[in-house]
Amino acid sequence: MKKLYRTLLLSAGVALLAAGCASGPQYKDVAASIPTLAADHGRIYFFRESAFGGGMIQPEIKLNDQVVGRSIPGGFFYVDETPGDYTVSTSTEVKREVKFSLHAGDTKYVRTSVSMGLLVGHITPTLDDPETAPKEVEKLKYTGAQTAAVTQ
Repeated sequence: MKKLYRTLLLSAGVALLAAGCASGPQYKDVAASIPTLAADHGRIYFFRESAFGGGMIQPEIKLNDQVVGRSIPGGFFYVDETPGDYTVSTSTEVKREVKFSLHAGDTKYVRTSVSMGLLVGHITPTLDDPETAPKEVEKLKYTGAQTAAVTQ
């Protein structure tokens, strides 16, 4: 009986971890279909590394108060926008945000990371290094199809 209980607990834990991770095609499988950036736009990649903790915390990501997707562990997506000033925000117990300017031809990388909160974890957006971020995005799964469902 003790062994059965342990097996059930392990199975439940594995299921919870799987539910918290991104599903979708790997970056390498969608890279060729990512369109070339229009000359009068900038691109913003949103990404979150896979992590053991905080997998069930997947808040909406807002760009200038408009939902563009969710912070999903192991996932990435992107949006193309006109030049201007932007605020990326996430909210659980508290609202976290990062502000930046986007210029034509720019590519920005916004990482969302989990930190401890009082009742639930916080997801904090930060601008990431444009030299190293692409290598991290290449390890993730594309969640853009889920993004479209969120905004409709």
